[in-house]
Amino acid sequence: MYTFSSKLKTFSIALVILGALGIGYGFFTAPKTTDDIKEMMQHAEETHGTTTEHVADTGHKAPVSEHGTADEHAVTADSHDAHADEHHLEHVLMQSQNRPWSAVYVAMLFFLLIAVCVLVFYAMQRAASAGWSPVLFRVMEGITAYILPGSLIVLAFLIYSSVGHGNHMFAWMYTSIDPTAENYDFAMETKDWWLNLPGWLIRSVIYVLIWVGFRHLMVKNSRAQDNATDIKHFNKNFKYSVIFLALFLVSELFMAFDWLMAIDHHWFSQLYPFYVFSSMLVSAITVIALVTMYLRSKGALPNVNDSHVHDLGKYMFGFSIFWTYLWFDQFMLQWYANIPEEVVYFMPRLLGSYQPLFIGMLIMNFVFPVLILMNKDYKNKPWFLAISGLVILAGHYIDLFVMVAPGTVGNELHFGIPEIGAILFFLGLFLYVVFNALTKVPLHAKGNPFMKESEVYHYY
Repeated sequence: MYTFSSKLKTFSIALVILGALGIGYGFFTAPKTTDDIKEMMQHAEETHGTTTEHVADTGHKAPVSEHGTADEHAVTADSHDAHADEHHLEHVLMQSQNRPWSAVYVAMLFFLLIAVCVLVFYAMQRAASAGWSPVLFRVMEGITAYILPGSLIVLAFLIYSSVGHGNHMFAWMYTSIDPTAENYDFAMETKDWWLNLPGWLIRSVIYVLIWVGFRHLMVKNSRAQDNATDIKHFNKNFKYSVIFLALFLVSELFMAFDWLMAIDHHWFSQLYPFYVFSSMLVSAITVIALVTMYLRSKGALPNVNDSHVHDLGKYMFGFSIFWTYLWFDQFMLQWYANIPEEVVYFMPRLLGSYQPLFIGMLIMNFVFPVLILMNKDYKNKPWFLAISGLVILAGHYIDLFVMVAPGTVGNELHFGIPEIGAILFFLGLFLYVVFNALTKVPLHAKGNPFMKESEVYHYY
């Protein structure tokens, strides 16, 4: 039985505490009124030497027309400008107040989807009757323990954001399809049948029930197989895995639309759900590799050999290429077509202040794995694979951050204490839940009929 070390437990709790402080700082320092925004803009003007004036004085006097004097036109123009400025300040205020919420949302989704995709990879192995991986099954089952608490946190966030109107993360919630309404949004005329609060929340609950339910069934049968005299539970897991993979395909497809793409509800991409899945799947496999190497270094996985770690490295490399394929397909097709409704998504990301992150995550998620993990010898070095894994995880976190932040906090990049705090909080919670779950059962799934094949597995 694995024992959760006191050092790792203390470390995870410390991360949660530090993260909570960082998140609290983000909410505490967020602007409360438009006056705060004016002060921020004035400070930016003084710091960067920019001006907030919308109309410069050209020295020309307004002409007099038959419809009124120049002074009357000036009063009307000033009133219109004042209204526009106030509307702009309110918009900036909402985006600034969204920042800590956005930081929390990115981090909570990142770790939840990693755990869910670990379950997907686990189901793939069972559905394929893979012989190399059973020695890793308990590691995967331990990581998927985060699905339940992670899902509940996300559901609470979504309910508070929608029913509770706790933030303005999803702009479509505050629009109308009535052309006479002030908040009329033409895009919602064709999307209102899908993007409505009751349907959106019901679908979110269904996604979570699918993930949590099948995780419970598969782990339950896996543990029951240890003491079974036949392979009844093993066969049940085969059937559950096949059914889960089919249901997950549908749930992830709509989840990506509802939870991520709906943030930029004017934009659309048919490849988007598959792109999100590829990013989270390579992150999930990377986490499996990191946890496996840690447990192996502590002597908790004596049956895991270099070939198992090497194969995980191959999966990390292969799905990094798969992610790049989908990234290029989505980007190239929309860039080449140059349709305004599509390229607007890439403007702040490729050409705006998010450009360093956009280019950086491409290097971390494609160039780096290709140059490093293509070499067989490098995948055989645990310390090297661990460093590569951390780079890949950082790259895919940035990828998710770039998906969410421009649509919630605006086109100006902000990354600081709230974002770091959210990462630390959910990383600490993830570590605590996962390693605590690993202590509940033996890490050797002795009842699996393919266990002997897995124990003697050698790639080379």
